[in-house]
Amino acid sequence: MAQKMFDLAIIGGGINGVGIARDAAGRGWKVLLAEKSDLGGATSASSTKLVHGGLRYLEHYEFRLVREALQEREVLWGIAPHIIWPLRFVLPYHKGLRPAWLLRLGLFLYDHIGGRKKLPATEMRALNDGILKPEFTKGFEYSDCWVEDSRLVVLNARDAAARGADIRTRTQVIAASRADGLWQVVLRDAAGQDSTIQARALVNAAGPWVAQVLGQVVRTNSSDRVRLVQGSHIVVPKLYDGPHCYIFQNADQRIFFAIPYETDFTLIGTTDRDYQGDPGEVAISADEIAYLCAGASGYFRTPITPEMVVWTYSGVRPLYDDGASAAQEATRDYVLTLDAPAGEAALLSVFGGKITTYRRLAESALARIGPHLPKVAGKSAGWTADAALPGGDFPTDGFGRLVATLRETRPWLSGRLAKRLVRAYGTDSAEILGTAHSMADLGTEYGAGLTEAELAYLVRREWVQAGDDVLWRRSKLGLRLDAAQRQTVNEAVARLVAGG
Repeated sequence: MAQKMFDLAIIGGGINGVGIARDAAGRGWKVLLAEKSDLGGATSASSTKLVHGGLRYLEHYEFRLVREALQEREVLWGIAPHIIWPLRFVLPYHKGLRPAWLLRLGLFLYDHIGGRKKLPATEMRALNDGILKPEFTKGFEYSDCWVEDSRLVVLNARDAAARGADIRTRTQVIAASRADGLWQVVLRDAAGQDSTIQARALVNAAGPWVAQVLGQVVRTNSSDRVRLVQGSHIVVPKLYDGPHCYIFQNADQRIFFAIPYETDFTLIGTTDRDYQGDPGEVAISADEIAYLCAGASGYFRTPITPEMVVWTYSGVRPLYDDGASAAQEATRDYVLTLDAPAGEAALLSVFGGKITTYRRLAESALARIGPHLPKVAGKSAGWTADAALPGGDFPTDGFGRLVATLRETRPWLSGRLAKRLVRAYGTDSAEILGTAHSMADLGTEYGAGLTEAELAYLVRREWVQAGDDVLWRRSKLGLRLDAAQRQTVNEAVARLVAGG
């Protein structure tokens, strides 16, 4: 049987892989993406959930990265206003750490080098609301954005698929070799069945496994090295009212955030430390939990203790090894390496990157590998800046109206559930609700408003194969369900995947 031919095969279904797949498919190339587990199941699901310029990167003179990231904030907000929205960040002045003049200078640059248009500017703020310890009396307030990181990955994959990309989850690339100017790529699916496809070019966007792919899958002699840096977060019951976030300085020169999370919680993170071992086995350590609790307790009037932690998550950042002495000093900029010997198929490897700059990374990747692909009739470079992601086809100030419309047409829908659905699915919420006239019409309710209709949608449209795909990535409803309810969701997803 003839092997399927693709212009571009992509290894890895994190944000960089799906971003490249979406851009390439929109330009008319035939694309295959293979992800060995769930979409966004590793690093991309373990971020601090921010679309931001990276204020602290200014200290390391990464002006190009910061400028690009700042420019992207409003672009991404514009194409996905359901899963991305503005936040105000409060930076308390801490005597003995960075001087006030340095903070002012950094925030001045932050306001002006990225072409800010809609986001409010920085301002001074008195800290007298009783949330922080009394010694913190003044600070600065500036703008960045929040993102539902796992949903950003899935929506890029959905749009790529709608434009013709072949997205295969639970599919591992076990071997890839060059022959006759093409890549022969061997895929292994969840059932253990192997198949082979051909591709004119290959992208290694395997995240923390990028070096493993180079050494064990494509077997190149690349000298490029990856530096794995662990970042961990804790979630505690809500520490304060209000929609603003805090960015805190630590005495070790690191910064960390405290962010309102899922309405009833506060997210605190992140850590920065070198990681050795299997990226798939990364987990927060007791030392990291203690570090984050101690750091937050240094600012909040309410002490934060390890016993308060209701959930944790950890990820491994696949940074390019630039020889930095400390993990927090390693570059967060992306590095693209191209291996394209004369007469042979090209290989592009992706190191590093941030969720905020994934779209620009994709454009840069296709600029590098595009000359090795056939000329096709499709969109031109830059098209992704203006094309809404699925469910995001409404104005950035239209979220409230969308929620209101959903409730007007379905008065039986609670305000809390309507808001959650629009935050996750935007205008696609209507597909989940269908012609239902009551909650009962949505089928079994598993807790926290999660219904059979929503599960069926996720299996049908978003590559869900297991309960955890829903509970901890497509949503964070695992925080609201007990062990028995989570098990029921697992069983329901298994039935739906099996066609029952």
